[in-house]
Amino acid sequence: MNIQSATFRCSSQKLAQCPADSMREFAFIGRSNVGKSSLINMLTQRPGLAKVSGTPGKTRLINHFIINGEWALVDLPGYGYAKVSRRERSGFSTLITDYILKREQLYYLFVLVDARHEPLRIDLEFIRFLGRHGVPFGIVFTKSDKLSQAQLNRNIELYRRQLAEEWEELPALFVTSSERGRGREEILDFIENCLTQN
Repeated sequence: MNIQSATFRCSSQKLAQCPADSMREFAFIGRSNVGKSSLINMLTQRPGLAKVSGTPGKTRLINHFIINGEWALVDLPGYGYAKVSRRERSGFSTLITDYILKREQLYYLFVLVDARHEPLRIDLEFIRFLGRHGVPFGIVFTKSDKLSQAQLNRNIELYRRQLAEEWEELPALFVTSSERGRGREEILDFIENCLTQN
Protein backbone atom coordinates (compact mmCIF):
# COMPACT_ATOMS: atom_id res chain seq x y z
CA MET A 1 0.00 0.00 0.00
CA ASN A 2 1.20 3.48 -0.86
CA ILE A 3 0.37 6.13 1.72
CA GLN A 4 -0.05 9.39 -0.17
CA SER A 5 -1.57 11.44 2.62
CA ALA A 6 -1.80 11.15 6.40
CA THR A 7 -3.39 13.92 8.42
CA PHE A 8 -4.45 14.39 12.03
CA ARG A 9 -8.22 14.66 12.20
CA CYS A 10 -9.25 15.07 15.82
CA SER A 11 -8.88 13.93 19.42
CA SER A 12 -11.81 12.53 21.37
CA GLN A 13 -12.30 12.44 25.13
CA LYS A 14 -15.27 10.11 24.87
CA LEU A 15 -16.94 7.88 22.32
CA ALA A 16 -19.64 10.42 21.48
CA GLN A 17 -16.97 12.83 20.20
CA CYS A 18 -15.54 10.37 17.65
CA PRO A 19 -16.19 11.17 13.96
CA ALA A 20 -19.66 10.19 12.79
CA ASP A 21 -18.79 9.07 9.24
CA SER A 22 -18.52 5.45 8.11
CA MET A 23 -14.78 5.45 7.43
CA ARG A 24 -13.14 2.19 8.54
CA GLU A 25 -10.81 2.48 11.50
CA PHE A 26 -7.71 0.44 12.32
CA ALA A 27 -6.80 1.10 15.93
CA PHE A 28 -3.58 0.64 17.90
CA ILE A 29 -3.51 -0.16 21.59
CA GLY A 30 -1.08 -1.54 24.15
CA ARG A 31 0.51 -0.85 27.50
CA SER A 32 1.68 2.66 28.17
CA ASN A 33 4.96 3.47 26.39
CA VAL A 34 4.87 0.38 24.16
CA GLY A 35 5.44 2.52 21.05
CA LYS A 36 2.01 3.16 19.53
CA SER A 37 2.73 6.70 18.36
CA SER A 38 6.16 5.74 17.01
CA LEU A 39 4.61 2.89 15.04
CA ILE A 40 1.96 5.16 13.52
CA ASN A 41 4.68 7.63 12.48
CA MET A 42 6.71 4.80 10.96
CA LEU A 43 3.76 3.34 9.07
CA THR A 44 2.78 6.71 7.62
CA GLN A 45 6.40 7.87 7.21
CA ARG A 46 5.32 11.16 8.80
CA PRO A 47 7.63 11.88 11.77
CA GLY A 48 5.71 13.88 14.36
CA LEU A 49 2.25 12.97 13.02
CA ALA A 50 1.46 11.18 16.28
CA LYS A 51 2.99 12.83 19.30
CA VAL A 52 5.65 10.61 20.89
CA SER A 53 6.36 10.92 24.59
CA GLY A 54 8.84 9.25 26.91
CA THR A 55 6.31 9.54 29.71
CA PRO A 56 4.01 6.51 30.08
CA GLY A 57 0.31 7.37 29.96
CA LYS A 58 0.76 10.58 27.98
CA THR A 59 -1.86 9.67 25.36
CA ARG A 60 -5.14 10.24 27.21
CA LEU A 61 -7.37 10.77 24.22
CA ILE A 62 -8.49 8.82 21.18
CA ASN A 63 -6.50 10.33 18.30
CA HIS A 64 -7.78 9.92 14.75
CA PHE A 65 -5.61 10.14 11.61
CA ILE A 66 -7.05 10.06 8.08
CA ILE A 67 -5.04 8.01 5.57
CA ASN A 68 -5.35 8.65 1.82
CA GLY A 69 -8.71 10.27 2.55
CA GLU A 70 -10.20 6.77 2.72
CA TRP A 71 -9.61 5.13 6.09
CA ALA A 72 -8.35 5.99 9.57
CA LEU A 73 -5.59 5.00 11.93
CA VAL A 74 -6.62 5.44 15.57
CA ASP A 75 -4.17 5.87 18.45
CA LEU A 76 -5.82 4.70 21.67
CA PRO A 77 -4.69 5.49 25.22
CA GLY A 78 -2.30 2.98 26.77
CA TYR A 79 -3.49 0.64 29.47
CA GLY A 80 -1.74 -0.16 32.75
CA TYR A 81 1.16 1.33 34.68
CA ALA A 82 0.52 4.95 33.71
CA LYS A 83 1.67 7.45 36.32
CA VAL A 84 -1.73 8.98 36.77
CA SER A 85 -4.33 8.89 39.51
CA ARG A 86 -6.53 5.83 40.05
CA ARG A 87 -9.56 7.91 39.07
CA GLU A 88 -7.95 8.86 35.76
CA ARG A 89 -6.88 5.26 35.15
CA SER A 90 -10.46 4.05 35.51
CA GLY A 91 -11.47 6.78 33.07
CA PHE A 92 -9.00 5.48 30.50
CA SER A 93 -10.37 1.96 30.77
CA THR A 94 -13.91 3.24 30.25
CA LEU A 95 -12.79 5.22 27.21
CA ILE A 96 -10.93 2.20 25.82
CA THR A 97 -13.71 -0.31 26.43
CA ASP A 98 -16.39 2.02 25.07
CA TYR A 99 -14.42 2.48 21.86
CA ILE A 100 -13.54 -1.19 21.41
CA LEU A 101 -16.99 -2.59 22.20
CA LYS A 102 -19.26 0.13 20.81
CA ARG A 103 -17.44 1.82 17.94
CA GLU A 104 -19.08 0.47 14.77
CA GLN A 105 -16.35 1.92 12.54
CA LEU A 106 -13.63 -0.12 14.28
CA TYR A 107 -12.61 -2.71 11.70
CA TYR A 108 -9.49 -4.17 13.30
CA LEU A 109 -7.46 -3.71 16.46
CA PHE A 110 -3.67 -4.03 16.60
CA VAL A 111 -2.52 -4.96 20.11
CA LEU A 112 1.07 -3.83 20.63
CA VAL A 113 3.33 -5.77 22.99
CA ASP A 114 6.97 -5.07 23.81
CA ALA A 115 9.06 -7.79 22.12
CA ARG A 116 11.67 -7.53 24.90
CA HIS A 117 9.33 -9.09 27.47
CA GLU A 118 7.90 -12.52 27.99
CA PRO A 119 4.08 -12.58 27.95
CA LEU A 120 2.82 -10.16 30.61
CA ARG A 121 -0.36 -10.81 32.56
CA ILE A 122 -1.90 -7.45 31.70
CA ASP A 123 -1.45 -8.06 27.96
CA LEU A 124 -2.82 -11.59 28.18
CA GLU A 125 -5.82 -10.38 30.18
CA PHE A 126 -6.54 -7.72 27.57
CA ILE A 127 -6.26 -10.29 24.75
CA ARG A 128 -8.70 -12.57 26.61
CA PHE A 129 -11.08 -9.64 26.96
CA LEU A 130 -11.00 -9.15 23.18
CA GLY A 131 -11.63 -12.84 22.63
CA ARG A 132 -14.61 -12.89 24.97
CA HIS A 133 -16.19 -10.03 23.04
CA GLY A 134 -15.30 -11.25 19.55
CA VAL A 135 -13.16 -8.23 18.64
CA PRO A 136 -10.97 -8.92 15.56
CA PHE A 137 -7.34 -8.26 16.45
CA GLY A 138 -3.71 -9.04 15.73
CA ILE A 139 -0.60 -8.80 17.89
CA VAL A 140 2.25 -6.44 17.00
CA PHE A 141 5.64 -7.03 18.62
CA THR A 142 7.37 -3.65 18.95
CA LYS A 143 11.01 -2.70 19.60
CA SER A 144 12.34 -5.84 17.91
CA ASP A 145 15.64 -4.05 17.27
CA LYS A 146 16.31 -3.94 21.02
CA LEU A 147 17.11 -7.65 21.34
CA SER A 148 18.85 -10.43 19.43
CA GLN A 149 17.02 -12.54 16.86
CA ALA A 150 17.30 -15.56 19.17
CA GLN A 151 15.72 -13.64 22.07
CA LEU A 152 13.02 -12.30 19.77
CA ASN A 153 12.19 -15.77 18.46
CA ARG A 154 12.06 -17.09 22.03
CA ASN A 155 9.63 -14.44 23.25
CA ILE A 156 7.38 -14.80 20.20
CA GLU A 157 7.33 -18.58 20.70
CA LEU A 158 6.37 -18.06 24.36
CA TYR A 159 3.41 -15.98 23.19
CA ARG A 160 2.43 -18.62 20.63
CA ARG A 161 2.46 -21.34 23.28
CA GLN A 162 0.56 -19.27 25.80
CA LEU A 163 -2.11 -18.32 23.28
CA ALA A 164 -2.37 -21.87 21.92
CA GLU A 165 -3.51 -23.02 25.36
CA GLU A 166 -6.67 -20.92 25.03
CA TRP A 167 -7.14 -20.22 21.31
CA GLU A 168 -7.95 -22.69 18.56
CA GLU A 169 -6.71 -20.24 15.95
CA LEU A 170 -3.92 -17.79 16.73
CA PRO A 171 -4.35 -14.11 15.80
CA ALA A 172 -2.13 -12.56 13.14
CA LEU A 173 1.36 -11.75 14.47
CA PHE A 174 3.54 -8.87 13.24
CA VAL A 175 7.13 -8.03 14.19
CA THR A 176 8.11 -4.36 14.04
CA SER A 177 10.84 -1.87 14.70
CA SER A 178 9.89 1.78 14.38
CA GLU A 179 13.56 2.76 14.22
CA ARG A 180 14.36 0.40 11.34
CA GLY A 181 11.02 0.37 9.57
CA ARG A 182 10.59 -3.36 10.10
CA GLY A 183 7.07 -4.69 9.67
CA ARG A 184 5.78 -1.65 7.78
CA GLU A 185 4.96 -3.46 4.54
CA GLU A 186 3.40 -6.43 6.34
CA ILE A 187 1.00 -4.29 8.36
CA LEU A 188 0.08 -2.01 5.44
CA ASP A 189 -0.46 -5.01 3.15
CA PHE A 190 -2.68 -6.56 5.81
CA ILE A 191 -4.74 -3.37 6.07
CA GLU A 192 -4.99 -3.14 2.28
CA ASN A 193 -6.29 -6.71 2.11
CA CYS A 194 -8.90 -5.86 4.77
CA LEU A 195 -10.03 -2.82 2.80
CA THR A 196 -10.37 -4.72 -0.47
CA GLN A 197 -12.22 -7.71 0.98
CA ASN A 198 -15.62 -5.99 1.09
